[in-house]
Amino acid sequence: MLRSLILSLSLLLAPLALAADSGLPNPQVVIKTSQGDITLRLFRDKAPITVENFLKYVDEGFYSGTIFHRVIPNFMIQGGGMLPDLSEKEAGEPIVNESKNKLHNMRGTVAMARTADPDSATAQFFINQRTNLRLDWAPGQPGYTVFGEVTDGMNVVDYISTAPVQTVGPHADVPVEPVIINEIVRKSLL
Repeated sequence: MLRSLILSLSLLLAPLALAADSGLPNPQVVIKTSQGDITLRLFRDKAPITVENFLKYVDEGFYSGTIFHRVIPNFMIQGGGMLPDLSEKEAGEPIVNESKNKLHNMRGTVAMARTADPDSATAQFFINQRTNLRLDWAPGQPGYTVFGEVTDGMNVVDYISTAPVQTVGPHADVPVEPVIINEIVRKSLL
């Protein structure tokens, strides 16, 4: 039983390892929002599982119509999993945390959102509006996996971070006017 589980996992992860080892350049995506575009370069070489997971959601069109549902000035903007009515979109299976990849939660980096369980990230992500080193991996403290960086549109991130916010039910820091993610596309497809 254990052997078949290990074999199944190795078969699932083999394409990821090949993608990471193939010398392919780190892909770029554009987050097209109601407030402007944000271009990201993804670090496939440092966070291969996370990048492939994110690109799977991009290619499926999962992010279209979701919102930045949590906006905290001088900290970060989080989105990619909630619709404007604050219902959560059904995401796939969680992925393994890759926060030991030596990438830091610096201003302009993008990282995976998760629960208290380090291996619970699915589709939601956040963009660091400032340097947040306390979110990095440290011994005894699982971090948040950084898997990319903003290469263009940090002004849009800064603008979104100034949105007036409110508490709606259990959700705090929700922009009063929804900030819509119209779509996320691979830059090569533009």
